[in-house]
Parts: sequence; structure tokens; C-alpha cells
Amino acid sequence: MTDKQQLRIALPKGSLQESTYKLFERAGWKISSSSRSYFPRMDDNEISAVLIRAQEIARYVEEGVMDCGLTGRDWVAENNADVVEVAALVYAKQEAKPVRWVVAVPNESDMHTVKDLEGKRIATELVNTTKRYLEANGVTAHVEFSWGATEAKVPDLVDAIVDVTETGSSLRANNLRIMDTVIESVTVLIANKKSWEDPFKRRKLEQMAMLLQGALRAEGRVGLKMNVPEDNVKRVISLLPSMKGPTISKLAESTWVAIETVIEEKTVREIIPQLKAAGAQDIIEYPLNKVIP
Repeated sequence: MTDKQQLRIALPKGSLQESTYKLFERAGWKISSSSRSYFPRMDDNEISAVLIRAQEIARYVEEGVMDCGLTGRDWVAENNADVVEVAALVYAKQEAKPVRWVVAVPNESDMHTVKDLEGKRIATELVNTTKRYLEANGVTAHVEFSWGATEAKVPDLVDAIVDVTETGSSLRANNLRIMDTVIESVTVLIANKKSWEDPFKRRKLEQMAMLLQGALRAEGRVGLKMNVPEDNVKRVISLLPSMKGPTISKLAESTWVAIETVIEEKTVREIIPQLKAAGAQDIIEYPLNKVIP
């Protein structure tokens, strides 16, 4: 197989790795690797993968070392990378929602607004973005790169930090409070501009984006099937918050119809008893891997 027939993809090494593997599996690709390997195997001969820290992926994609990759939109901005954003994929380590980079200070600090950061020392991994944020707010402060354990540096080493959070629980556990949000970010599938112009690679990327987004759309949703007497159809349909409207098909027995729909999983425990009371029978709930509009 030649390079032109293979898409080289960078997958995020670290906190996002496990959730990325799970997402690809739901989308239809199985990924396997040993704990020490940086070259995971995918059950698709047209794709070769390598694990790279999310912070570096945008740079390697821009330079053409990799055709594409999954990283945070924050790291694309931080590296000022000139790449194609193929798709936004809203998932993270813990929850399916954007992450935030926030300014955090000790609970007892007298700093409460961005203006209070004037002349202060700030530690962060997101140096360039933090500098742009301060400049946009007319604040001059010393911003230094943090190699990790950022939360432990205040108040002894620095006055404030800019760190990423999903829930804020880790910051609270370290006696820190959020003062402001610097940037919100989601995971994005990005491509090298030259690779995007290659017909094979572009087609492969577009297919990948569609299936990954379909897998994310299916999260938290289930399918419902049921049989309903024709006289009860309106009552049953009124209970179903479907995506576009349920599918209704007539059964061989002329006085019954089959209804099928997709709903939020969290509503199932309330809706099924209501459907049963409205006349639905033979109710089946089934999981979804992908929802493609």
C-alpha cells in the first residue's frame, strides 16, 4: 500500500485517549494498542495512526508530518496552526460538552476581575492564548509556561493560574475559585491543507467525520419500537419527543400499527409507563451506535 492510499492520523495521547478510542469504536473502527506503544492498530488498512500529545498535534498536521488529527480547538489556536477544521466533535475526558480554560485564584485572594491581574504572575500551559486574553483586556502581567501540577503553584509560586476544567471540581478541591473564562474548546478533527486537496484523503476524512459525529449524536439516545391500536395512535404520538416525527407502519392485522422513534435515554423511565397506559404494547428499547441525519 502506498502513502497516497493511506491516511495518517494523529490521535491524542493522554487524558483524551480512552474516550477517543471508544468514540472510534462506536463509529465503526476498532483500535488496539499496548500500554507502551505509540502506534495503535486500526482495523482499516487505509488508516495508519500514531499517538501524540494533543498539544503538539496541530503543529504536526500543519507541517504535513500527519495528514490529520484529533486535538482541541484550543491547541489549534495556541499553536496558531493553519489547518482545515473538518469537524467539531463535542466530547471530552468526562462529559460530552466543551471544556473551559479559566483563570483561577486562591479562595482568599482579593482578585475578582481580570483587571486585578495587572502586574501579577500567571502560570499556564496555554501561554499564547492567555497573553492574547490579557492584551484584549488591557492587562499587563507575567505569563509563564507550566510543565504540570499547575494547581499546586498558587499562591506560593504564582498569583493565579489559567487551567483547563470540565467540572471545576479539581480546582475547588485545591482551594481555588474560578475568576473568569479565557476560552472554551471542543475536540476537532483537523487536516493538513495539502492532504485535504487529495481526493482519496478528503473522501476518507469526510466519511470519518460523518461517522464520528453520528456516534456522538447517538450518545444518550435510544430507539423505541411498539405496537399500537389505530384508535390510540394520536395519544401515543403526543407522548413521543422524537427527532423528526415517529415512523408509523401498518401491521398485517389492519387495526394495529407499528411505531418507531428515537428519544433521549434519560426520558425512557418516565415515557414507557405512559406509553403503556396510552395503549402501546410490545414496547422494545434498543441502543444506538450512530445517528446520521
